[in-house]
Amino acid sequence: HIPDGFLNGATSAGTAVMAAGGLGFSIKRAGAYLQESRIALTGLVAAFIFALQMINFPVAAGTSGHLLGGALAVILVGPWLGITAVSVVVIIQALVIADGGVSALGANLLNMALVTGLVGWVVFRVMVKTLPRSWTTVLVSTFTAALASVVASSLAFVIEYAIGGRGNVNVATVFAAMAGVHFLIGVGEGLI
Repeated sequence: HIPDGFLNGATSAGTAVMAAGGLGFSIKRAGAYLQESRIALTGLVAAFIFALQMINFPVAAGTSGHLLGGALAVILVGPWLGITAVSVVVIIQALVIADGGVSALGANLLNMALVTGLVGWVVFRVMVKTLPRSWTTVLVSTFTAALASVVASSLAFVIEYAIGGRGNVNVATVFAAMAGVHFLIGVGEGLI
């Protein structure tokens, strides 16, 4: 989660506009897929992801990671309901338990719900359609989608930081740290 003050105001505002547009589009599209059985499943997916995001696991050099859940959500309930479910989780975390800053809510929604959901969905669907049909294909596709979605989310942050980061760390260092750590987090997420 990106804390308050880590991105400048313009970048925070820009990501908020992008996140609002993406979430609005997802909610509108989700309405077309809403059936009574999917409402309950989407709620369960959101609750499951909320709980799993509270569990941190050690990664490297004193850092820890947690499940983002975007790929898992879109694989279980489809892209639009999945993105909406993860968005609800990220919003509740920011407003209720102060996990991520309120000024960075747009960036966190963009990275943790939209990027992970869309990348996870595309990777999963492409792999399932091109590989032979089997449970192994589904498992490998799910693992790869989770890994790719987490790394993509970290790269989205690097772009945001390059545009308007307030730290004194150069972008190459941020890229190396984010990509490396989030690759390991992605492996953990894929295994989960």
